[in-house]
Amino acid sequence: MAKQTKSETDPIPDDVTALSFEAAMAELEAIVQDLEGGQVDLDASIALYSRGAVLKRHCEAKLNAASEQVEKIVADSAGNAQATEPADIQ
Repeated sequence: MAKQTKSETDPIPDDVTALSFEAAMAELEAIVQDLEGGQVDLDASIALYSRGAVLKRHCEAKLNAASEQVEKIVADSAGNAQATEPADIQ
């Protein structure tokens, strides 16, 4: 089992939890481009990397919640969705 770092166990900040999956992914993609561009100084790179790690955790949580919700869909004999049990989305 991999050791979790402090940032992996810290709560996700409110400004990130308010983001939709799509908005968080867009910001994460922009961070990756900035870091790959190599034009960011060291301190800014560290801050961007930290923000990217939080955004990654948020996106993973959103994907996991969506997966759980899909798994809870109940289908009738004809294969039509009858009901869902909403997953607790953070």
